[in-house]
This record gives sequence, C-alpha cells and structure tokens, in this order.
Amino acid sequence: MLSKKTKYGIKALTHLARQENQAPVQIATISEAENISQKFLESILLTLKKNGILSSKKGKGGGYYLLKEAKDISMVNVMRVLEGPIAMVPCVSLNYYEKCDDCPDEHACSVHKLMIEVRDSTLDIFNNKSLADLIA
Repeated sequence: MLSKKTKYGIKALTHLARQENQAPVQIATISEAENISQKFLESILLTLKKNGILSSKKGKGGGYYLLKEAKDISMVNVMRVLEGPIAMVPCVSLNYYEKCDDCPDEHACSVHKLMIEVRDSTLDIFNNKSLADLIA
C-alpha cells in the first residue's frame, strides 16, 4: 500500500506544479487546499527539499516551490524519496538489495521471479511518468 506520506507528498507536489511561474506557496495554503495536516506536511516538504525536488523562500511572498519544471520531475525519484524501495521484497531491489534469510537460492525461488516482474512493471510506469503527467 502507498503510505500517507507518499500520497500527501504527491498531492503537495501536484499543487505546487499547478502554480503559475512556479511561485512559492505557503505550507498553510497547501495544507488547507489538499486537506493535509500542516505538521505532517512540513515534514514531507522538508524531505522533498533535502532531496533536491523542492526549495523554499523565507519572508513575505515565501513558501515552497519546485526546483525543476514539472516535466523534469520523474515519479520514480519522488517514489524513492518518499516511499523508499520500489521493490516489494528486498531480494529484487535495485538500490536496496538484501538477501532474504529464508531463501537458500533466490534464482530458483518462485516469489523472487514474480517480484522481479512486478518491480520491472512498476519501474516502467514510474520511469515514464513525470509530475507534469499527473497535472495534465
């Protein structure tokens, strides 16, 4: 299941992507418009900022804004920043690989084979979707 953190992060990003001239938007404005707890949203936006997706401006007219154009923000990057590994099991993860303790031979494992297909299909979708696609 998609975590609330990721769901709300995507909602906040789409809200920001709809802004004309990528003008900064205050957290309170996003929180109210997208029905997200302001405290939780602050944490999510900070994570996106630390990972180079957003930036912020202080003072009057300040708030958060996209660092790149929406078409240049890949959903695979957003998902990895907010959700972590794309793979459902660690033995098929490309960036967070771990051997399963209960599996003596992952190449003979039926779960491993299925999860590779799931991972590849999911990556194909996320790699071919940008933030701009979500607001189109």
